[in-house]
Amino acid sequence: MRKPAHPGQILLDGFVEPNQIKVKDLAEHLGFSRETLSRVLHGKTPMTTNLALRLEEAGISSARLWLNLQIKYDLWELKQQRAEHVRPFYFDGTTALV
Repeated sequence: MRKPAHPGQILLDGFVEPNQIKVKDLAEHLGFSRETLSRVLHGKTPMTTNLALRLEEAGISSARLWLNLQIKYDLWELKQQRAEHVRPFYFDGTTALV
């Protein structure tokens, strides 16, 4: 499985750049600093629930979409970094079968 795109990169490539929107203008419209939005757009910081909701309110897709993209990205990153895995937990309805 290949690495999923960071939601900020998707926002940048799929909305900001094609529409020639200045990061400063979008940041101000959403109520964020240019630096904060830029860090998300370049994958340096995660998409927050606050930003996802503001994007939805601005008509830029749904908060659920942005957060699901972030979850997929975070899970992929975590799976790449983990050295230890948990064994499956079996349960027959009354007793744990270890």
